[in-house]
Amino acid sequence: METYLLLDRRLLNPQAMENIRLEVSQPVKDEVHNPLSTQDQPWEVRIDNGYPNVLYDPAAGGYRCYYTLFIEDEDSRSTDAASRLTRDYIPRPDRAPGLAYAWSRDGIHWEKPALNRVTWHGSKSNNLIFPFAHGTGVMIDERDPDPARRYKLVTKMDQPGKEAYMAVSFSGDGVDWCEPIPWPEYNPPADSHNLPFWNEEAGCYMLVSRIWKDGIRITTLSKSTDFLHWSEPQETLRGIGFENQIYAMPVFQWGNLYLGLASMIHEGDRGLEDFDQVDLELTWAADPEKFDFVAAGQHLIPRSPGSYPDGPFDCGCIYASLPVMTPEGELWLYYMGGNGRHTNWRETSLARAKWEADKFAALVPRSGERESVLATNRLLVEGGRLEILADPYESARKSLAGMEFRIEAEISPFWNTEPFDGFSYHDSRVEPGEGGWYSIRFEKGLESLKGQKVSLKLRLHGAKAWAIRGDIALAGHRLWEGAAEE
Repeated sequence: METYLLLDRRLLNPQAMENIRLEVSQPVKDEVHNPLSTQDQPWEVRIDNGYPNVLYDPAAGGYRCYYTLFIEDEDSRSTDAASRLTRDYIPRPDRAPGLAYAWSRDGIHWEKPALNRVTWHGSKSNNLIFPFAHGTGVMIDERDPDPARRYKLVTKMDQPGKEAYMAVSFSGDGVDWCEPIPWPEYNPPADSHNLPFWNEEAGCYMLVSRIWKDGIRITTLSKSTDFLHWSEPQETLRGIGFENQIYAMPVFQWGNLYLGLASMIHEGDRGLEDFDQVDLELTWAADPEKFDFVAAGQHLIPRSPGSYPDGPFDCGCIYASLPVMTPEGELWLYYMGGNGRHTNWRETSLARAKWEADKFAALVPRSGERESVLATNRLLVEGGRLEILADPYESARKSLAGMEFRIEAEISPFWNTEPFDGFSYHDSRVEPGEGGWYSIRFEKGLESLKGQKVSLKLRLHGAKAWAIRGDIALAGHRLWEGAAEE
């Protein structure tokens, strides 16, 4: 049974939509436990963006967090809290990055174990995996037959005074890693979160990273069949001007789509309130080679109000990890929150927010006083099951006191033609099911249209809709996009 998120623009026909817009759904911050981990070790001189990689490992029965930090940063080390109020932060060319590791049994209480791998100021009693590793991205690869390569990472090795280079490393247990292996080809800037993943459809590994082009930051995609040889990075998404640049964008697959968590840095005008701060936005793609914003300008995890040094831990910058599904079936989005502007003083902490599966962005009414209308592009009917994931839309209910939450459906050959007999709005019944899904039924069973291409039309009253699923398959594009019609 296929599920289609309604943020998927391939699914909808924009000529048929009325009084409707996309609204990103913000995960709920864990106000009880946040922040989960803070900048509390002497070698955590400045965690900075953190670029967190939080993974649940069922074999280990716990959570691992890999994060980037600066282990040498003289300006941060030598400037006390009082002095920081009198001047801006000045990064020096000899500041050095590193990769650190934390472990948690429950995803809430985190430990920073002594790994005895890296000597820092004369001691190996620290949680550092590599010195000089910047913007590291980590994945668990269950498909690799070599158990020593179950964990994989991509990083930028950046030792002060030496040429930086791209590298990979492998681990069987996520703790003991082989020495970084340089890329044989290409050396992009990649001064960001370098996030690898496996693309089953393409049959290769992919890497989301970053370059600089036309004076701004550009999100890129590289490919590899062996995790050692990578293609030249190609642009997959850019923001808008100086004011909204993509600083980092971890990507994950969800059903038939890829979703991205874009940290947007705001530059271009020092007088603006959000200048040099970083907000999180949601992006999407059917093919990772081309991403787009789900709802540009809408923030996924809002920064808390305040400013350095007294503001909350996440009032300045937000950098996300991939979402984690717990053994209990809960979906958590971990992130690093900074309490200051991006290029100025700040301390960084790990936190989390709870998401609901499939409820990433909803179609909601622009005006709560009118019904909303939408229609799909053509769908191939393969059976009799059809459902919609929906909820009452509170803003609409407040606009019209006592407004009834109601969904009506219709099926026709095309969005602008009369419905099939027995498949009009008046013939439809939308009945509640499990988990917020509603079953869509008609006077004649949907299976009677099996093998036909149809358009599903919906009228929403006081409702917001997240997704549809059932015995259907996307079967057509808008004709003026050049797709041939059968």
